[in-house]
Amino acid sequence: MAATHVAFLRGINVGTAKRVAMADLKDLMTGLGFRDVRTLLNSGNVVFSAPPRSGDPSKRIEKEIEKRLGVSSRVTVLTAGELDVAVRGNTLTKVATHPSRLLVGALASRDDRSRLEPLTRKRWGLERLALGERVCYLWCPDGIIKSRLMTEVDRAVGDGITSRNWSTIQKLHGLVQAD
Repeated sequence: MAATHVAFLRGINVGTAKRVAMADLKDLMTGLGFRDVRTLLNSGNVVFSAPPRSGDPSKRIEKEIEKRLGVSSRVTVLTAGELDVAVRGNTLTKVATHPSRLLVGALASRDDRSRLEPLTRKRWGLERLALGERVCYLWCPDGIIKSRLMTEVDRAVGDGITSRNWSTIQKLHGLVQAD
């Protein structure tokens, strides 16, 4: 039985750089042997099925995107179970008042979580940071661009994080729960 996963591509289709058509991304994923491939929105969110115990396909997907589409993008893959834990474990929903300013950052490596731990001990004014197992949660009430917290998170983990807003995470969660 195949296991459901979600791939998050970092930095594609933001502005005019790194443009990737979702149809091309879907074809690429199917060509890699993944099944039930679906994309969500135009920002590099892919739900797919892979054989159990097939390992983390992130690097394979990254290499193929660069080779076939000519775009360099860090890819982070969470299992449906990891996404479920992330959704259920979001403690910031109690303080967040707008889903587009509540972010869930998928961490490429469990080591990236330890790089963020010191930031949880700092005061961020109205902004908040919480850590999950494979994700972090950021509440940026004044927006992402003005967020001092987001700047520090990016500095700590670089391209080891790929963020989506809470609305997108909930839609992806709905897709994987339907499987």
